[in-house]
Amino acid sequence: MGENEASNDDGGIRGAMGNLTPPERKQEQTKTLSAQRRRYGVLARLLFSSLDAVYGKERSLSKFKVLELVARVPYQSWEQVAYIAITHVSDRVAMARRIHDRVLESRSQQDNEQWHLLILEELIAERGIDETYLRYTVLPQVIAFIYYQVSALLYVVRPSLSYRLNADFEDHAEHEYMELVLEHPEWEEEV
Repeated sequence: MGENEASNDDGGIRGAMGNLTPPERKQEQTKTLSAQRRRYGVLARLLFSSLDAVYGKERSLSKFKVLELVARVPYQSWEQVAYIAITHVSDRVAMARRIHDRVLESRSQQDNEQWHLLILEELIAERGIDETYLRYTVLPQVIAFIYYQVSALLYVVRPSLSYRLNADFEDHAEHEYMELVLEHPEWEEEV
C-alpha cells in the first residue's frame, strides 16, 4: 500500500503506488523482495507466529485486513501516551510542542494505516469474500487490544523498544504484501 492515500473522484481509494507506472511498481516490488528482512525481536516473532496460527500462513486479503487493523495500534498508543506527557510538561512549552509534533506524526501514520484497512475492506467486499464475525472482527480487536497495551508499556518504559517492535511489524507487512502481489499477477490488470 502507498504512503499517501487519497480518494478518487468516483469514491474509490488510491495510493501513491497507483501513481507509478507498472514497471516502476515492479521495480519497487523487486527492491523490497530482494531486501533482507529485519532481524525480528521476540515480541514481533510471537505476534507473527500467533497470527499465522490463527489465520494460517497463506497470504489473503482477509489476513491482511487483520494486519492493517493491528498496524494502527502502536500509533494510537504513542498518541495516547504523548497526550498524557503533554499534560505533565505543559509548563515547559518547548517540550510540550515537541511532544505535540510527535503526536501529529503518529496521527498521520495511524491515518495511513486506516486507509490501508479501508482499501482492503473495499477489495474484500467487491470480491464477496466471506469472513466470520468472530475470526475477522472480534479476534482482531482482542489482538489489537493486547498489542496496544504492549506498545504503550514499551513506549513508557523505553520508547525505542516500542519503535523497534513497530519497525519489525512494518517490515514484515511490507515483505508479505509484496509476496502476496507476486502470487497474484492478475492484479496488475486492475485499476
